[in-house]
Parts: sequence; structure tokens; C-alpha cells
Amino acid sequence: MRVHIYTGSLRLVNKSGVGQAANHQRAALQSAGVQVVSCWKPRADAVHINTVLPCSVLAALRARARGEKVVWYGHSTELDFRHSFVGSDVLAPLFRRWLCFCYNLADLVVTPTPYSAEILRGYGLHPPVKVLSNGVDTQFFAPSPARRMVFRQRYGIADADKVVISVGHFMQRKGILDFLALARKFPQVHFLWFGYTDSLLVPRHIRRAMQNAPANVRFPGFLTQAQLRDAYCGADAFLFCSHEETEGIVVLEALACGTPTLVRDIPVYRGWLQDGVNVHKAADTAALGSKLAALLQNRLPDTAETGRKTALQRDLTVIGSELVKLYAL
Repeated sequence: MRVHIYTGSLRLVNKSGVGQAANHQRAALQSAGVQVVSCWKPRADAVHINTVLPCSVLAALRARARGEKVVWYGHSTELDFRHSFVGSDVLAPLFRRWLCFCYNLADLVVTPTPYSAEILRGYGLHPPVKVLSNGVDTQFFAPSPARRMVFRQRYGIADADKVVISVGHFMQRKGILDFLALARKFPQVHFLWFGYTDSLLVPRHIRRAMQNAPANVRFPGFLTQAQLRDAYCGADAFLFCSHEETEGIVVLEALACGTPTLVRDIPVYRGWLQDGVNVHKAADTAALGSKLAALLQNRLPDTAETGRKTALQRDLTVIGSELVKLYAL
């Protein structure tokens, strides 16, 4: 079997979860013995499309004309487009119509969680919508005391100091304002937000909030996968305040590293993330603050082992085998 992962637009999203998801697809398929290509020759059995840009539509039309199966990854919904970039709220209804147009060109839509599948099926799409996690490389992302030391030395943080990290674009949807509000409540704790977003896309109120961030907050920027792994291993807590997700690859990465993880209690996590079992959850910013205080004081159940087990169930080798099965549909 040969699968073509369309890369024509991936360079525009290589610093996002969508770009990482495409990398996961390649690794997962290769682990299952599938030949993965990124060009149109020779002909492939299936073409994976991960973005919803105009060039992706042309790629889908070309694949269909060649008799190649189109597998479109449903990473996006109208809900997770809102409260993101400049103008996203105004454009959101149009974005939903565009999503439907794109996804309806597919033979199969794959989306990472039952929650996102329910949303996409509610759009009345013609192709079947199937659920398959984006997965995580649990051999690469794994607990390591040595990497904890590397991380803390890199950022000049003492071993006894408490560190809280988050990862994502500079978006209101990702919970960056909540992250900053919580940092103010814990002035003795180091808060680091990793990620990058072009400043032209960041709404003014987000830029202003970042400029006025408290002294215990740092924005180191985009990290390589190896540097990010060090950060997970070196943190006392991974705090993910996101208001809307279709899965959250960074949550899987944190769990794989055994990092104590605190998330906002939103619908996407229901059924696979359990409060006090493999993560900790809180309903709002105030509750997140209370849970974070308890987590940093070791007053909450240790979820590291069960969290890693959750990640192992979504290892890329598992995802590769499941993906091959989907091609038969």
C-alpha cells in the first residue's frame, strides 16, 4: 500500500498541531509497513489532506480525478476557529460552510475524538466520519529525570522551584488569558508558555495582555520536539486552559512524559480523560487555580502512571494499524 500525505500547504502550519498531526500520520503508517510518499508520482492508494486551504481543494480534486481515495483529516470545526485569530469570530459562519465544502470532497473524513465527530456529523457531511486519535510517539515522549535537569538548567530554574508550562498559539481559545490570570495568583511559581503565532494574526487584546504579563511569566517561543520533551519532563504541572479542542496533541505528549496535567473540563475530554485518574480537571479559571494550588502542593492523586497508560493506548504504532483498517471502508 502506498499513501500520499499532501504537503503542499503543510509548510504554513508546521508550527501547529495540524502540522504535527501530519508528521504523526507518516510515522504511524510507516510503523504499519505502509509506503508513504509526498509527491504525485507514482500513483497512491490514498491521499491524506490535513488543511482546508484552496490548494488542498485542488489536491482533492486531482486525487479524485486520478482515482485515488481522499482521506481528509477533520482537525477543524467552526467552534475551534472562533476566538483564535484576528477576525475569526466574524468569519466563523463562513468558515463552517467552507469546511463542509472541503470535507464533502473526501471519501472518508477522519477526526480525532467522538466529540469532534459528533460536531462534524452535525454538519450533514456526505462522506463517513470516523474517529481516530492523532496519536503520540510514546518512545520519544517519555519520563526522564535527566531531561528535567536539562530543561531547568536551560531556563535557569532551581530544582526546588515550581514550574508550570503550557503549549499553544497565542489565542483566547487556547486559554492564554486564563494562564496569565493564574500566573498572577502564584507569583513564586515559574510560568512558561511555549509556542509561536505571527503577531499580525494575534488580536490586539491578547498582545496587550502578553505585554503586561506578570514577571513570573516567560514566552520562550517555538520549541523543537526534543526541547518540548525536556519541558514536559522538567515541569511540575502542564496547565492546559483551552476552551475548545478537537483532541489536543500537547495533552497526549504531556501524559506520555508523565507530567501532572490539569485541563479545563470541556466536552472533548469526556470518556477518555477522567478527573483524578489520568488528569485533573476544573470547570473554570477559579477552579483551575484551586486545583493548581493543590497539585503543586502534592495534595491531589498522582496521575502519572495512568496518564502514561492513556498515551500508550494512542501510541503511533496503534494508530498506524487502525488507520490501515479505515482504508478498507
